[in-house]
Amino acid sequence: MTPNAEQLLAALEATWPAARVIPNGPWLLREGKGGGQRVSSATAVDAVSEADVDSGIAGMLDLGQTPLFMVRAQDAALDLSLEKRGFQIKDPVTAYIARVSDLMGKLPSVAVTPAWPPLSIQREIWAAAGIGPARVAVMDRVKLPKTTHLGRSGDVPAGTAFIAIRDKVAMMHALEVLCDHKRQGVGRKIMTGAANWAAAHGAQWLSVLVVTSNQEANAFYQSLGMIDSGIGYHYRRTPEGST
Repeated sequence: MTPNAEQLLAALEATWPAARVIPNGPWLLREGKGGGQRVSSATAVDAVSEADVDSGIAGMLDLGQTPLFMVRAQDAALDLSLEKRGFQIKDPVTAYIARVSDLMGKLPSVAVTPAWPPLSIQREIWAAAGIGPARVAVMDRVKLPKTTHLGRSGDVPAGTAFIAIRDKVAMMHALEVLCDHKRQGVGRKIMTGAANWAAAHGAQWLSVLVVTSNQEANAFYQSLGMIDSGIGYHYRRTPEGST
């Protein structure tokens, strides 16, 4: 059975964890320390009132962060409340999923190499895409089966990704391919290598999250046969200039 929304969101939380998660009334507030939006947002764990929204905003400000809320399908009332306050939608996300067995395949021995901790060349590839030490630190925090994959174009390092597993769901993060090596099959090889590794570590499903507006990335995952899991979400960000 395909993992449900709760299982996929739990896998996302565990495989890309915040530096600190703070329960605050009906909220979970995340301290990101530069690790990106997912780990720097607030999520409602119960119904919220207008006063609760105020406390959520205050809690994010107390962390020194711009108020940012992760809004899921079940958060319609919160979404409306934030919209009325002028909070802007930011980066709607689509979550793709596929059976690991459908993505597995044979690869040349040098095409994809698992590595933990990440190699210097992988850090350089990420840095070229704007994924710096603060986001690599998120990977360090993961306390689950995990690895990175270095993909090559011929014998030249060309791409990298991070993958970790929670409860038979493998989540891929930070797949990046150097511009000079795009459309050469590097991303596809990394996905195959990730599926092979995930299967060897007991995972049955592989999921990846993509900003919905990224047409190239969405087309790529669809070409692999991955499907929309239906757990997409978006962020609501404080109005520009209000903090």
